[in-house]
Amino acid sequence: MDVVHFSIGSILSIALQALLLSSSYGSLEPYDLLYNNAVEAFYRNDYKDVVRHMEGALRSYAEVRQTKVRCRLRCQNQHPFDSASMDLQFFDVVLRRSYCQNECIEEKVGTQSMHKISEDVIQDFHRRIPYNYLQLAYQKLKQLDKAAAAAHTYFQANPESVEMDQNLEQYKALEGTNLDHFVDREARPHQRSFSAGVKLYDNANYEEAISLFEEALQEYYRADVECRALCQGPQRFEEQDHILYRYSLYQLVSDHFTQVLHCEHECVRDLSTRPGRLSPMENYLPLHYDYLQFAYYQLNMVEEALACAQSYLLFHEGDEFMTENVEYYREAIGHDLKPREIFAHSFSLSSSPTPSYYNKAEWYLRRHEQELELLMIGSDNMHVELTEGHYWTSTGGREDSNRIPSGTDGWMEYVPISEKKNFTLAPPQELREGGPLVYDSVQLIQNSQALNGTQRVLLDDVMSVEECAELKNLAHTITMAGDGYRGKMSPHTPNERFEGATVLKALQYGYEGRVPLKSARLFYDVSERARRIIESYFLLNSTLHFSYTHLVCRTAITGQQDHRNDLSHPIHADNCLLDPEANECWKEAPAYTYRDYSALLYLNGDFEGGEFIFTEMDAKTVTAQVKPKCGRMVGFSSGGENPHGVRAVTRGQRCAVALWFTLDPLFRELERLQADEVVQALDNQSSQSKWDTSLNINPKDEL
Repeated sequence: MDVVHFSIGSILSIALQALLLSSSYGSLEPYDLLYNNAVEAFYRNDYKDVVRHMEGALRSYAEVRQTKVRCRLRCQNQHPFDSASMDLQFFDVVLRRSYCQNECIEEKVGTQSMHKISEDVIQDFHRRIPYNYLQLAYQKLKQLDKAAAAAHTYFQANPESVEMDQNLEQYKALEGTNLDHFVDREARPHQRSFSAGVKLYDNANYEEAISLFEEALQEYYRADVECRALCQGPQRFEEQDHILYRYSLYQLVSDHFTQVLHCEHECVRDLSTRPGRLSPMENYLPLHYDYLQFAYYQLNMVEEALACAQSYLLFHEGDEFMTENVEYYREAIGHDLKPREIFAHSFSLSSSPTPSYYNKAEWYLRRHEQELELLMIGSDNMHVELTEGHYWTSTGGREDSNRIPSGTDGWMEYVPISEKKNFTLAPPQELREGGPLVYDSVQLIQNSQALNGTQRVLLDDVMSVEECAELKNLAHTITMAGDGYRGKMSPHTPNERFEGATVLKALQYGYEGRVPLKSARLFYDVSERARRIIESYFLLNSTLHFSYTHLVCRTAITGQQDHRNDLSHPIHADNCLLDPEANECWKEAPAYTYRDYSALLYLNGDFEGGEFIFTEMDAKTVTAQVKPKCGRMVGFSSGGENPHGVRAVTRGQRCAVALWFTLDPLFRELERLQADEVVQALDNQSSQSKWDTSLNINPKDEL
């Protein structure tokens, strides 16, 4: 026994020494572990531990992010691609840069595998879910100033949260809180400075406005460098999940850098998008120079005004009003000036040198020209600004040659969405319904008239009880939180667990033997059954294609259902941006404008809440309500005529197959086409052994 005790003691001693050595090398507690500890503390009502762990999680999250930025920038600078003229030299730089980054990151935060975080936790932090827990914990601890700040921070990214809106009103009415407590702890410096600058500009306080606009520009370029640095890590290429995908070294490398470029492109949109919003602020970066050129002119700083006007023209070459301003400024000072420079030292990242190519504004802006064209709508003579769901265009007259930045003066004229230049709507199909239901078992329960709308239908017995049970069992195995949304904002609420899976993933799991192949094939077949019914019932004169197919379950989280007044899925339309205040639905990006019809096929009804609802455009007036049950399907056209949502699931789990369809073959679902190939390959095989030799599967790496 003594020997055993001695051995255990020796092992513990060695382990302790190893731990101390590793901690001296650098380690940081993973934020997903701290987050999980905070959530567990919340459910046992230990609010001090909630605060301790959640604040620690937020610090850890920020530290990991900044460490990656610093290390990647430093290693990019140490190992540039400029000298890599041959393939082997290129791969040498790739390997050296990767080794440099890994060594640098692990020196600061510890083993990187400790910080490999699941997608659902990452999405929680992006949506600021930790602040929801914090505001409740601080409230229980009577720290109302911190509770107000946490609530305000959460609400900025979740403006649809009715519950948090009410909480904020209560905090404002409480004694001991004031407006200074309602701060956004996650405010992005470039957006904060820009918004403050606009307010000062509107009050004709040009000197202070200039200071804030200049600060906003420096912060913007700093944020851009950071965003692009974060794109340099491991990437996930969608095609690699395809069962028939065969790759070579060169293809994998090109796939990786294609995704890096795509990620960097998205930085332009990300930096101009406010938290909780889907659309970027129109013309965001050029507007800084627009405001600045006129503010400098007001202070008689004409040279600075000219440089800013020239910078603006790098975005909108040939713009009529700005070109006139440039000519006016040239005449005033008697000579020309180049566009402004961006000084790298103004946004250096501590010890990490900023890449030299960010020194010149012209190179930077030219590099972004094509990216910005995707985000800015308009032409040389028309500048459009989206404000509270309305479009404004600078088509009015001017008293002199002084250009006033868009959206700041009374000569801005309202333009209805239908008159917006370059905006076209495809001619609608003739709206019809009442066609055959294709399958004998399917029953028509309610048509559009009974559902108080247009292009709506409610059907029963689209699936049998046995099929519902089989698909629900499949869902329990293959669905994961956030899966199927490819990083986009999902409609789940902090009070429910939202999980999903695609058809291709089901077939992949079936091939790997992780689920019955028969169940995976059922998912495929049932979705095709739904497509045929919708196409036939609405008497469509062209083929209806899959746009997206998703097996999804929403589960009520125990302990979070008291006094709920939020929705499981906020009111929305499927192919346009719903604007309840304007009573309009704008059919434009980032909405899935190509979607034409939608359907929801339910697998069960043994839960509380979760009713599907149609509303008016105001997103408040309910026009119809559907209680889910096995085999029931609701189908409808995807436009603004059918705003809809889902009431809160307050007990149990609600599962359904969600389907979106398009009449445009260009927007067919890629994963569905891949699934079609897999099913065709299966049908062409007479035995499992033959199928094994003909398919070269590339399972997704889940490590």
